[in-house]
Amino acid sequence: MGNCRSSHGLGRAHTITSRLSVNLKEISHLFTIVLQALGWLTSTTGTITLGTWLRRNPSKRNAERTSRIVHFLWWMGIVLPEVFGVFYPGLTRFDRELGLNPLPRHPVVLTVGTLGLLIGAYLFVVSNVALRLLGQGANAFRLTKRLVVGNIYKRTRNPMSLGYYLASVGIGLLAGSTYITLGALLVMIPSHVFYLKYFEEYELELRMAQSYVEYKRRVPFLLPRLVSYKS
Repeated sequence: MGNCRSSHGLGRAHTITSRLSVNLKEISHLFTIVLQALGWLTSTTGTITLGTWLRRNPSKRNAERTSRIVHFLWWMGIVLPEVFGVFYPGLTRFDRELGLNPLPRHPVVLTVGTLGLLIGAYLFVVSNVALRLLGQGANAFRLTKRLVVGNIYKRTRNPMSLGYYLASVGIGLLAGSTYITLGALLVMIPSHVFYLKYFEEYELELRMAQSYVEYKRRVPFLLPRLVSYKS
């Protein structure tokens, strides 16, 4: 009888431990999602706050300082949590954790995803090379010293952002993830476009002066045009 009770007690303890382990695992998976949400909130709040402050204190030096801070918030609040989510819980696990239906593995969906990823990667690489060679800078903390109007920047003012958008949606489609795809379309792209319009365009006007104003007037914001602008 004693052995029976002991076995029953051990069984209950094992069941409780197993359930606790499962709950902790689920919480840890949701942690990444919460981290991403907080990152977007922090980055967007920083964009609004620093953009408002810069408008009250306009100068080239302040534009450079606030731009580096906003880029820091972007990398720490957006990029790192996204990279973390690739490995944990993984691209295909987000839907399961949130109870969402995954996207269909249809050839059309996979084809669009592949094209988005390839075109996005191409735009990202080409724009980075142009910034380094023509602008003597980079895409984040090493700000460009000259306005880049050549190469891909003749056709669109934000080829890197366009590449980032296409690649993000492409990854979501290829992974069959409703969470990643809708997150890119409904959260990431709108909030980043807001950053470009509210903060980056204004700080570029302060840093590059009239040359950027003229460039902005001639070249489209995002979608490239077939006939390039001749500087």
